[in-house]
Amino acid sequence: MGRRSADGRVAMLIALLGDVMLGRLVNERLRRVGAAYPWGDTHTVLRTADLTVANLECVLAAGGEPQAGKVFHFRSDPRNAASLRAAGIGMVSLANNHVLDYGAVAFREMLPALDSAGILHAGAGLDGDAARRPAVRRVSGIAVGLIAFTDNQPDWEADGGPGVFFVPVVDSDRRVADLLALVRRTKARVQLLIVSAHWGPNWGSGAPSEHRGLARALIEAGADVVYGHSPHIFRGVEVLQGRPVIYSAGDFVDDYAVDPLERNDQSFIFMLHTDAGTPRTLRLYPTLITDFQARLAGRSSRQIAERMQRLSRHLGTASSWDAAAGCLEIPLTAGD
Repeated sequence: MGRRSADGRVAMLIALLGDVMLGRLVNERLRRVGAAYPWGDTHTVLRTADLTVANLECVLAAGGEPQAGKVFHFRSDPRNAASLRAAGIGMVSLANNHVLDYGAVAFREMLPALDSAGILHAGAGLDGDAARRPAVRRVSGIAVGLIAFTDNQPDWEADGGPGVFFVPVVDSDRRVADLLALVRRTKARVQLLIVSAHWGPNWGSGAPSEHRGLARALIEAGADVVYGHSPHIFRGVEVLQGRPVIYSAGDFVDDYAVDPLERNDQSFIFMLHTDAGTPRTLRLYPTLITDFQARLAGRSSRQIAERMQRLSRHLGTASSWDAAAGCLEIPLTAGD
């Protein structure tokens, strides 16, 4: 794990994935095929990462009842924690609007399934303190922290019982200040801090001004990466003080119908290259969801990358296409 340069500094690769939904038709497919199926040929890139982080957009459980008042409910068999491990996923965000789709019973069932698989989690817990608690994993001696919050599903805010780390972004209040304080405290004990934000509605490729404002505050408080998701499509990347802000990583694997204009089947593996915990480069490998499986985009890669280039250019971010590696490269320079 990790690579040491001649001066002894640790170079580390961290893969960030968008929404991973293993329920419904994906779950049915997993009952018939191996745990590696949802990841297709993306393993050729994912296996190079020292750590992979994803937003788990479902609950892993056999029990529980669908919660009233919701149209969509996502649940996957708890044994599919092995599928997450097959992708090399070592940390997940649970701060989203599907983690309690089957209630507290299913949520309580999921936590030991993740723990047994060695998958750390943040953003939801059995009470408010647990939901806010960062996950920390050491990779080649580098402490990597994950804080996860959502502005979706305010009625699921953790307090005296299970729930999510809820932080309102548009109509912000004291909870934003509490989040920033948590970022400062956590950064004091880790070398690399990822803040996962499940924010905003399902659609729209532009980065909302409220998201941009909070992202800047998070970076100033000590976040090394702001890693957004919730929209079903990807949004542009902004670089602030040499740190990347991914406003939406989009959908990585699911069974959703595809909008022919929005193209919610398109995303990336966001591979962060770090040096002794400092972000240096972000490389984006285009992906497509096909037959409930994430795949490298192949001939569509350049077109998907060009869309990301346009969106990122609007945020002042320069990028270049590396045809040999099949990825879009964003240098992270502290010129902000």
